[in-house]
Amino acid sequence: MAMERRDFIKMCLAAGACAALPLKFLRYVGEAAASPAEALGQAIRSTCSPNCTGACGFFAQVAGGRITTLIQSADYPEPEYNPRGCLRGLSMMNLIYGKDRLKYPLIRTGERGDGAFRKATWDEALDYTAKRLKEIAEKYGPEAVALTVQVPGTGYVHKGAFVRLAALANWTIHHGYDQNGDLPMFWPMTFGVQTEELESLEWPNARYTMVFGSNIIQTRLPDAQHLLRAKKNGKLVVFDPDYCSTSAKADEWVSLKLDTDAAMGLGLAKVIIDRNLHDREFLRDFTDMPILVRKDNGKRLLAGEVKSLAADAAARKIPDYRQLFVIHTPATGFSILNPESLQPTEADLEGEYTVELADGSQAQVRTVFSAFKEVLKEYTLDKVAAITDVPAAQIERIAIEAATNKPVHVVYGASNYQWYHGDLKGRALSLIPVLTGSIGQSGGGISTYAGQYRIRFDLSQWWTPKEGKLNWVPYLYFLQGGGKRYPSKGIKAMVGGWGNPFDQHNMANRLKERSANGDIEFVVTFDFQMTTSCQWSDVVFPATSWYENYELTATILHPYLQLQQPAIKPLFESRSGLWVMRELAKRLNPDFEKFFFPELNEEEASLKVIELLLANGGAETKGITLEMLKKGPVRLHSEAPGDRQIPFWEQINDRVPFPPRTYPPPLPVTAKFIKSGRIEFYKDEDLFLKEGEQLPVHKETFADTEYKVDPTAREKYKLRFVTKNSLYRVHSTHSNNVWLNELQGHMPKAFLNEKDAKERGIQTGDLVEIYNNRGKTKCYAVIDPGCRQGTAIFEQGWWARYLKNESYNSLTMPWIKPLHEIYFVPGIWSPTTVWNECLVEVRRVKA
Repeated sequence: MAMERRDFIKMCLAAGACAALPLKFLRYVGEAAASPAEALGQAIRSTCSPNCTGACGFFAQVAGGRITTLIQSADYPEPEYNPRGCLRGLSMMNLIYGKDRLKYPLIRTGERGDGAFRKATWDEALDYTAKRLKEIAEKYGPEAVALTVQVPGTGYVHKGAFVRLAALANWTIHHGYDQNGDLPMFWPMTFGVQTEELESLEWPNARYTMVFGSNIIQTRLPDAQHLLRAKKNGKLVVFDPDYCSTSAKADEWVSLKLDTDAAMGLGLAKVIIDRNLHDREFLRDFTDMPILVRKDNGKRLLAGEVKSLAADAAARKIPDYRQLFVIHTPATGFSILNPESLQPTEADLEGEYTVELADGSQAQVRTVFSAFKEVLKEYTLDKVAAITDVPAAQIERIAIEAATNKPVHVVYGASNYQWYHGDLKGRALSLIPVLTGSIGQSGGGISTYAGQYRIRFDLSQWWTPKEGKLNWVPYLYFLQGGGKRYPSKGIKAMVGGWGNPFDQHNMANRLKERSANGDIEFVVTFDFQMTTSCQWSDVVFPATSWYENYELTATILHPYLQLQQPAIKPLFESRSGLWVMRELAKRLNPDFEKFFFPELNEEEASLKVIELLLANGGAETKGITLEMLKKGPVRLHSEAPGDRQIPFWEQINDRVPFPPRTYPPPLPVTAKFIKSGRIEFYKDEDLFLKEGEQLPVHKETFADTEYKVDPTAREKYKLRFVTKNSLYRVHSTHSNNVWLNELQGHMPKAFLNEKDAKERGIQTGDLVEIYNNRGKTKCYAVIDPGCRQGTAIFEQGWWARYLKNESYNSLTMPWIKPLHEIYFVPGIWSPTTVWNECLVEVRRVKA
């Protein structure tokens, strides 16, 4: 052929000639897929399960014990969900049968990171691992062994087996949510939940969709169609500093400065309120806006402090996670707000009053809404326009459009909240659906889509045995080597799977340094490919892929429970996570084995766990059986009509106090963060008051991080370093996919604005180095007119071997915002990684 193969593929795809190509992996069998046996011969349904939130059903066509074709299943009950899938999932065979596939257990023979291993038997690898873990536990305590559990929704059975063993052995555990920086901290502050999201089938029911920092067209490919339907049914406005794929599809693109979304949210809110377009009844009945706040100390007024209410307050019985706050009504004056009811109160939304306290003194108080309006005086259209670089007239028009075209759906993306003050932005943007009364409505609300972390039902029967105990430690504390709950003798052993922390996580270079110098004494990794993290491990266990085991999966983007099912036998000597943990358990302590169904083989044990989870999953899984799932996806139950996934439906429509339960802990553990039982914008913990963040405000980027640590950084490093998700990878999964690497020229890329590139003498195709005082990485420059000036955008997910053994995460810093530590709950909330809070420079280098 006269042309490159990748150019041929691109040409054919562009011409719409895919059906004519001998590329069976692109074939869509349409509605006929409901009868896969007839369409495909021997076909087994499984679920594509990287951390992309897609959770797409696929049929694996098998011949001679080998997968020959992967085809979208298109068997979801709602036709709008069919088909689901993308080129990454369709080309999964390149990983299953690729050169990096792990074939058998490995034990390190060389220096860490050099990739020198010897083949070992399972018994040898397991015996050695158990010996080393017991030695470390005896020397430093069991909490010195740390497990990282990644994205529970991609596999409740096998990931649960890891957690189950960690609990029995009393190990430390890190949650992948804060490790990956996907935890939006405004959720617990405002709504008392981990996260909530509309299912994508609800998107078209919005009449005004506002996307902030989420590139749905590129990162949520199976569901992008629903965004386009939302555009057809209403209006799609994308707020993004860069002209990304989703910006190109919008009715209106708002090019605002990076990290100024809080100011934008507050500016929009001011217009809505000033023009009296806000839903006063919604604010009165479902939010903390009527609650009275003391002007002398900034605290919310408690009923026990008020002379006329103190006796009544003392006599009332309320849960420990609630408090009795005070409102003012025209009929009764000062009254106790019942935190266990959302019934109408007729409370004043605005007002300032003098109240007599129980000690005989007086205090000036005002409603939260009055205090908020005072804050909004600072966010005039002209000032917000100056902060965001968006014309005042455009801001005003959009605010009016949103308030008069309900319901409003705000999509708040990870690239937007992965900043030090991402919580402030989320709190400010939440105002838009709240002020318009769009919460709890079909098509309305605010959603964050990042990973399959949120647990969709009660899994405690499998994950947390009563005989066990877990020491949850935020991953950022591990990186920094200290902090609350951190083991007194440190963490000396890492146990992990389904992740690639030596490439993919904050300050990967620090992890390598600690492993190289012996501070981390033992690393064991469970994976099906030889990733960078495997190369830095002492023992590597070969894992099954999601076409070689039974597993139960769920996601946040659609409400279906699905199975992974073995289309082929485990390749080579790979084994499932449950089997590996069962074998390791009995070596650590013979009493542990009984917790992993030792009487069953690994497939039977996996199915038994699935049945256990379904039977004990609560209302969400009631009536769902394993046999039903074997036939296809089954919708989880919810309180909304038709079991639709509409956040806070029960709170708004049935007036059940906030918050709904976030799994895995019981409700009181999370409800204590919104003690009023309502949506809360006012936070009166001492640290919030000290930082001036009791209500949402805008704060300057880097003022509390880069500029504070190094005042010279303002001049030394003038580019903001933003890592974005690639069309060709799911984080670092598919980094080694040969087809997808061809389509991107096998070249890691950094995108620069034309002016920034010209100032540095850089042209498209140049090898460049991105650097700061923490680290560096090399890649190839792309001059992109859609990239905002002052930004260097890097497509994350590349393994170290594609970056000359450097890491783009060596540039980042695990900043911890102290306010986030208030909201620590094991397995739900931790201080979270803020990838984008990073300054760099870029220079041209020789190849």
